[in-house]
Amino acid sequence: MTGYLKLDHIDKSFSRGGQTTEVLSDINLVIEKGEYVSIIGHSGCGKSTLLNLIAGLTQVSAGAVLLENREVNAPGPERAVVFQNHSLLPWLTVYENVKLAVDKVFSGRKSKAERHAWILENLDLVQMGHAKDKRPNEISGGMKQRVGIARALAMEPKILLLDEPFGALDALTRAHLQDSVMDIHARLGNTMIMITHDVDEAVLLSDRIVMMTNGPSARIGDVLAVPLARPRKRLDLVSDPRYIGAREAVLRFLYERHRLIEAA
Repeated sequence: MTGYLKLDHIDKSFSRGGQTTEVLSDINLVIEKGEYVSIIGHSGCGKSTLLNLIAGLTQVSAGAVLLENREVNAPGPERAVVFQNHSLLPWLTVYENVKLAVDKVFSGRKSKAERHAWILENLDLVQMGHAKDKRPNEISGGMKQRVGIARALAMEPKILLLDEPFGALDALTRAHLQDSVMDIHARLGNTMIMITHDVDEAVLLSDRIVMMTNGPSARIGDVLAVPLARPRKRLDLVSDPRYIGAREAVLRFLYERHRLIEAA
């Protein structure tokens, strides 16, 4: 296998009360540097478990996660996670929430002045510099999520992991934040992996869409390359036959999997 990030024959099982449940089975995937990959599938198919394995938050039962040919077996700043819940500390300001991560990663590598400038640069990147002195209860849900993204990017991760980052937002805020993430990806060239339930979101943002079979013992059922040039504008894609075709392919996969559940 070649590639930036490799998921090599991964199995993941959980044991409780003497019973073992296999959540993921023989997961093989290669992700190249700078790719935007979405993982989609029905609830319970192990999407978040797979993301946690890449993040090093959970250990594989078999196989290996390899980043630049080095095995991942613990959390690290080169793999930053943005959760659906923004996870900001409510007693800290926007600036201080990002500072917490920056000080953790760059203490000893950047001076205090350099860290300050880096925090402001990342807040400006997500258009939150104006709110740096506000606390989480003083800003909207979409703004909180922007701060979460700024905090993750400020760690200069090799891979940004997004676990349904827009799932709790209203449709308009979600669309604006999707556009912001596309712009960040274009400007920085980060490798991004996103969990989502939203087919349109997956097609709009991704270079490839990984479609999971249903659990338990979920596998990768198919991987769809999205043949849309960048930059992408959502209004231009509405009638694009390539966009429509990709959307239909994902919906057909998910519908067939749902039908199999009902027939079981």
